[in-house]
Amino acid sequence: MRRVIAERLQYSKQTAPHFYLTVDCEIDTLLSARKSLNENAPEGVKISVNDMVIKAAAYALMTVPDVNGCYEEEGCRYYDQADVCMAVAVDGGLVTPVIHGANKLSLSEIAGKAVDLAGRARSGKLDPSEYSGGSFTISNLGMFGIREFAAVINPPQGAILAVGAGEQRPVVKQGALAVATVMSVTLSADHRIVDGALGARWMQAFKAAIENPVMMLL
Repeated sequence: MRRVIAERLQYSKQTAPHFYLTVDCEIDTLLSARKSLNENAPEGVKISVNDMVIKAAAYALMTVPDVNGCYEEEGCRYYDQADVCMAVAVDGGLVTPVIHGANKLSLSEIAGKAVDLAGRARSGKLDPSEYSGGSFTISNLGMFGIREFAAVINPPQGAILAVGAGEQRPVVKQGALAVATVMSVTLSADHRIVDGALGARWMQAFKAAIENPVMMLL
């Protein structure tokens, strides 16, 4: 596993010209919405912040579809749905199971699939078809207290989102100092298919969905 990871990520760094964009997202509204959703969810369903990040990424991929693709020698390939991979740490490395059509799934459906895929990934019970493909990847280290980091693109995809921890930080609102729960996210993008302005538009769409979660439910 480590040999395969080394080969793929070395190939990614050598062939894909990475660039990085970081934004801070205020997530107090999202946390409040998550609490309300879980209070009203069916028994056994628990929506996590990461589930909402996956949904927001899927929303952004549909809003800015030129990021939902990959570069190939014959041209750029684009996808008509958001097949979002989530990086899962396992003994000896990591795997990236795919939540297919995340843009079409409800938050409770994403939560169920994420728990199932992550559990079977850690026990080595995934079918190869469940961790191959995908149009975009999310790597979340927030649970480890990591504030901000830059991830290596999962080839042949065009971008990956690195998600840091939500933490209380001082912010300025209407000229006054306040405290908000802030989560930093960094987009690593392949400049062969995603340029700076395009990546920035994607980040704007993602930030809008995270800070106004009702948008991703429309």
